[in-house]
Amino acid sequence: MRLLLDTHALLWWLADEGLQPQAQDAIADPANLVAVSAASAWEISIKKALGKLAAPDDLEQQMQAGGLVPLPISIAHGTAAGRLPRHHEDPFDRMLIAQALAEG
Repeated sequence: MRLLLDTHALLWWLADEGLQPQAQDAIADPANLVAVSAASAWEISIKKALGKLAAPDDLEQQMQAGGLVPLPISIAHGTAAGRLPRHHEDPFDRMLIAQALAEG
């Protein structure tokens, strides 16, 4: 299975709290590819700088140690995010939706 963590799921995974057992098991399963979007790192960085979020300073290292795979943002992802219906206005969530659809 291929998984793309949203920002909250990533933070909960790293903090080892907040995730349902089924989600924890899926992320921990070495048979699954678990990706994290560059959009999540961007969102975390912005919210940390604004003082709205406490998050690890070594996010990339923690992701690597946890076996999480970085997912860069491509031009195709950006184009797809812009074409999504306006159900959700959060640009980070829109990017994650576009990436999830594009990457299967």
